[in-house]
Amino acid sequence: MYPEEIVAPMREDLTSNGFEEFRTEANVVDHLEDHKGTTLLVVNSVCGCAAGAARPGVVWAVKNTKHQPDTLATVFAGVDKEAVNKAREFTLPYPPSSPSIALFKDGELVHFVERHHIEGRSAEMIGNHLLQVFEEFC
Repeated sequence: MYPEEIVAPMREDLTSNGFEEFRTEANVVDHLEDHKGTTLLVVNSVCGCAAGAARPGVVWAVKNTKHQPDTLATVFAGVDKEAVNKAREFTLPYPPSSPSIALFKDGELVHFVERHHIEGRSAEMIGNHLLQVFEEFC
């Protein structure tokens, strides 16, 4: 588990931009099992591709879309283990991936961006991809 003083600024990249943290398994279940509407769930990570592409791309997309997801949420891999494990159950059949970006509609997974779709891509590419996803599903 990573020390909180290391991950706090990485959490803040998302929480300061309107993302709600799901820190427990119950947070994930309570939201996704009965939620109507759309939820963008970011599995945050300490890795370089999270810092350089995933977080800035996601933040840019939610600030620049006309089709905002109803809920913005995040779990932190390697820190909030129970929450992340439960979130990963909702993203099956995809294998565990961090960072990753999931879009749910009425509690059902409708789009998933795995780590291998984030690595080597710019924040701009991630953001533009998400704009298209939001337009289709939100």
